[in-house]
Amino acid sequence: MSESEMTVAASLLERCGLCPRGCGIDRLAGETGFCGAGRDARVALVSLHQWEEPCLSGDRGSGTVFFSRCNLRCVYCQNHAISQGGAGKEVSIARLGEIFREQQTRGAHNLNLVSPTPYVPHILAAIKRARARGFSLPVVYNTNSYETPATIRALAGYVDIYLPDLKYFDPLIAVKYSAAPDYFQHAAKAVEAMVKQVGPPIFGNDGLMRRGVIIRHLLLPGLVEDSKRVVAYIHRTFGETVYLSLMSQYTPVYRAAGHPEINRTVEPAEYAALVNYAGSLGMSNGFIQEGGAAMESFIPQFDMRGV
Repeated sequence: MSESEMTVAASLLERCGLCPRGCGIDRLAGETGFCGAGRDARVALVSLHQWEEPCLSGDRGSGTVFFSRCNLRCVYCQNHAISQGGAGKEVSIARLGEIFREQQTRGAHNLNLVSPTPYVPHILAAIKRARARGFSLPVVYNTNSYETPATIRALAGYVDIYLPDLKYFDPLIAVKYSAAPDYFQHAAKAVEAMVKQVGPPIFGNDGLMRRGVIIRHLLLPGLVEDSKRVVAYIHRTFGETVYLSLMSQYTPVYRAAGHPEINRTVEPAEYAALVNYAGSLGMSNGFIQEGGAAMESFIPQFDMRGV
């Protein structure tokens, strides 16, 4: 970071409290907290992604930027090489802004920031630089939702579309698989802040989302009941002001073998039960996945392309 860019980031990085972990470490001095993120943003892959929800991928792809490091410890994380292994390359704010503009040049429908939480100050500064040089894509904030409302509020005017996960309802499940017993209480508040900020969904004439919230929920093997509680909360709290994306693509990778109960793919009957439950509540704004989504071949290769 340049001296001026350091000034922009200093208040948020000198005592890092970007997420609910509240580590309070001085990242500008090289300290690292729970997530392992340091002074500079770290990026592992820049790509045009064809496998997001249809209203994001369109026909040209969503302009994904995969950031390294994560504030959760999901035992089944398909991106563990970057989320927990830290693979990637450190980039300056100037370079990050260039990456954002390059996605627009490539024809991406939007800029899709994947696992961005540890680098919010860098992202804000990079978007500002990119906009000054003609960047105009809708910005997608693709997050695990272990966020603070304050961080979400800081994104106002910079993010157009929120793409949050809502992983668990039960704290015992959240601590077992992601080392975050307070996951739901923080994630729910964060998602509520997202919806309040950007409002109901807005689509262009091309069917692509321009503004709004799509809440993702990944069904885990044997956890249909917990998933139903998540879906019920979404319906009760937001009604039809958000879209729900129910995902069946769970693949037992990374450390899933150490948890026999989730060391398998989701049964079609389990997924059907969840989809039918959402329908019984009257939910109609959403996306479901067809069979065959649970494949390791869909996991990106984090080879620093585009970085």
